[in-house]
Amino acid sequence: MTDTRKAALGARLAAQERELERLRAQVAEYEAALAGQKLRRDTDFTSVSGRDVEPVYTPLDLPADLVEASGMPGQYPYTRGIHPSMYRGRLWTMRQFAGFGTAADTNRRYKFLLSRGQTGLSVAFDFPTLMGYDSDHPRSEGEVGKCGVAISSLADMETLFDGIPLGEVSTSMTINGPAPILFCFYVAAAEKQGVPIDQLQGTVQNDILKEYMAQHAWIFPAEPALKVIVDMFEWASEHTPRWNTISISGYHIREAGATAAQELAFTLANGFCYVEHGVARGLDVDAFAPRLSFFWDVHNDFFEEIAKMRAARRIWARHLRERYGATSPRSWTMRFHCQTAGVTLTAQQPLNNIVRVAYQAMAAVLGGTQSLHTNALDETLALPTEEAVRVALRTQ
Repeated sequence: MTDTRKAALGARLAAQERELERLRAQVAEYEAALAGQKLRRDTDFTSVSGRDVEPVYTPLDLPADLVEASGMPGQYPYTRGIHPSMYRGRLWTMRQFAGFGTAADTNRRYKFLLSRGQTGLSVAFDFPTLMGYDSDHPRSEGEVGKCGVAISSLADMETLFDGIPLGEVSTSMTINGPAPILFCFYVAAAEKQGVPIDQLQGTVQNDILKEYMAQHAWIFPAEPALKVIVDMFEWASEHTPRWNTISISGYHIREAGATAAQELAFTLANGFCYVEHGVARGLDVDAFAPRLSFFWDVHNDFFEEIAKMRAARRIWARHLRERYGATSPRSWTMRFHCQTAGVTLTAQQPLNNIVRVAYQAMAAVLGGTQSLHTNALDETLALPTEEAVRVALRTQ
């Protein structure tokens, strides 16, 4: 380093130190003034997760290691996003969750959404399908097609996607216990359309651990379920390499009452468990980890939700590289879908839900999501109407 460069660097560091001293003095003066103010007593000034929210923040609140290690978008540890260009290069996928009644009913809704600008599909199955029952099973009575679409056979799956080119649209399927069977139906329906299965794009949720924790739609015990999940990792990495074999879901954990920190912790723990089972099978982590995806809930606490997503990418990247020995950047990058928070919607004055959803959707986008569902204003009352779905899609 030349003497001139050393002198310039020294001057810059000295200037930064003087600025920090000035800032410390400002903060001390501010805190003294704040101590003399009367504060409102009708709120506790905490986040949704119960963390104290300070009245003001400055660069002094940033840990030095966070500032130094955040990097640029598209650079490890991906704090600021997984692509250098982010949405200047590719917009997030608009993927409205939909499913009701028969396969034909839902097919009409999908065509309605696609014709109005939706760019990906997301299948909501009814409860009998989630539990692995056919629609004519005695235990299905009263629940068929009630809160999702009823799929009992390959014929139903073919009807669900009739006239929808599966080689051109990506599909997310929220199914867990019977996920391998529904995925097989989807692959077979694509083959009947003449679509090469190695071109299929989409996600099957397939996250049985969060079912035990939160949603409780499981079919058999944990270890057999984990074996089948790893079977899917292995098969899909060879035959459907563009398909996400799991969507590790924090959404249902959060909807069941978890805080943002708990959602983050439990979901990442589940993700690491799946990685460990894949490695224990003898699979190369870089063969299956790039197709693991995540699913986050987005609540009203704007900055907390953005911070949660940024922290999730950092933790996942570090653990995949340092703990599990992944060498491919595709394994380090956390890709995820977001959905606005169902538990924040109200049946009273439902038009206010439009504002809540827009606010949450902005947090998801600023947090760097790859895919987004915006809740419809009337979801607390019934399955969404076409008008409500259109408003939700237009919000994006």
